Amino acid sequence: MADLTEQFPTMTIKAHDRLDQYTYTKTGGAADWVAFPKSVAEVQQLVQAAREQSIPVTVLGNASNLIVKEGGIAGLVLILTAMNEISVHDQVVTAQAGASYIETTKVARDHSLTGLEFAAGIPGSVGGAVFMNAGAYGGETKDVIANVTVFMPDGAIKTLTHDELAFGYRYSKVQDLDAIVLAADFALQSGDQAAITAMMDDLNQRRADKQPLELPSCGSVFKRPVGYFAGKLIHDAGLQGYTVGGAQVSQKHAGFIVNIGGATASDYLAVIHHVQAEVKRQFNVTLETEVRIIGRD
Repeated sequence: MADLTEQFPTMTIKAHDRLDQYTYTKTGGAADWVAFPKSVAEVQQLVQAAREQSIPVTVLGNASNLIVKEGGIAGLVLILTAMNEISVHDQVVTAQAGASYIETTKVARDHSLTGLEFAAGIPGSVGGAVFMNAGAYGGETKDVIANVTVFMPDGAIKTLTHDELAFGYRYSKVQDLDAIVLAADFALQSGDQAAITAMMDDLNQRRADKQPLELPSCGSVFKRPVGYFAGKLIHDAGLQGYTVGGAQVSQKHAGFIVNIGGATASDYLAVIHHVQAEVKRQFNVTLETEVRIIGRD
């Protein structure tokens, strides 16, 4: 494997860099390479070099709804947080993939544009939000997406329309295309800035009241089962406070698993598997993970 740091001396690339310093859970082993591209051109160059050498490529945004295993990640990890430009044209907000979803909602608010209030507290990146159709409080990313610019496996840059993205619950077609989200266009409506601000403040207060934001976590761990709420099932199963190592089912919101100190990915996975088994045993409901679990064992 060629030394990518020598091949691209002007880019920010780190060899054998631990991922626990970037993930919201504060867990995860090292990646062979971690790069922080600042432009679409840098993404293209890095991906092309990796593919020429058969180096696998993994893309991360804010690494919020994610668990990286202790074995780290083989190959090249692209962290897109330096690609974070947000612009506004008429009623369309365009955000690069690495832009914070929360910052994007603030830009919309500052331009008196309504439609993104639901995302005011979602901690991920725009790319991650598109990838998994992130949502909260009755709103989903699909409700406001017009187009998404992606880097395709064949090296082409393509614009996918809303319909081509085939959004579903915590799903977009990007997951099946092996494509990299580069930017998204959000189609919004003109609104009253005071009302937009009030709604965002209200949702953020509700989030702070109910969710364990004071501790590291991977966000909402499980998808909502049809006809149920994952958090209520876990609460009713008597699992709040269940702990393995440093990973604990949150005492504040049963749908979250928090790092109470020194948790490893294995701790998280042990808690997840126990919760799934108990909810299945007690209520015959299968909990599917919403959080992405990646990396080497």
